[in-house]
Amino acid sequence: MPEPLSVAVITLNAGRQLDACLQSVAFADEILVVDSGSTDATLEIAQRRGARVLRQDWLGYGGQKRFAANQAKHRWVLSIDADERVSDALRESIQNELKAPRFQAYQMPRRNRFLGRWLRHGEGYPDLSLRLFNREHANWSDDPVHEKVVAGTAVGRLKGDLLHESESGIADYIAKQNRYTTLQAEALHARGKRAGVLRLVFSPLFRFIKFYFLRLGFLDGLPGLIHILIGCQNSFYKYAKLLELERNKTG
Repeated sequence: MPEPLSVAVITLNAGRQLDACLQSVAFADEILVVDSGSTDATLEIAQRRGARVLRQDWLGYGGQKRFAANQAKHRWVLSIDADERVSDALRESIQNELKAPRFQAYQMPRRNRFLGRWLRHGEGYPDLSLRLFNREHANWSDDPVHEKVVAGTAVGRLKGDLLHESESGIADYIAKQNRYTTLQAEALHARGKRAGVLRLVFSPLFRFIKFYFLRLGFLDGLPGLIHILIGCQNSFYKYAKLLELERNKTG
């Protein structure tokens, strides 16, 4: 028999996205939604889709996802966000692997949709993400942002894409990135990292060269260009905010 699977999703006012997400993981043995205080239709949608719903105050991205994985009924956990969907090809790959797992953790390509286009290059693809794991051998880090699953064993790779609706409008997307760069700067500051002119200038530049030219981001047209330029802007803002934290501390 295949290993039973729990899908864990963390939510906060995800009503616009959650139904499609949960529909795509209906094949799982358990769907667990951990909510941090939604005031929209999130909880009603989760219950309608047969999910088990838990309430947990916000622990940070890594801490919240780790909490969700630990509350799952089964040791094999697929962790996804409310704005992600499991494609048919990825579902088949997951089901086939769980019949006789060769690894204790699996990564999968994530395809990002931006400005109405599924990106195929640059930062948008393959964007490999480790999301399927045996929690006895792997689990989420406690990072407040850019959290990741840490595995103590070799990692397999699944076929099929995890589909990510990465923005619901440029303004909302930039607002989200602004929050992320603040958290990134605070995490760097806590680790004693420093920023200077070279990082401010060359980090965005090198990022652009890497993703637009070397990773062929130019093939994704104008959406690909805008996606990469916002990423470069994020790099600049992250180090600018780190510099501000340094100066506030010494001031």
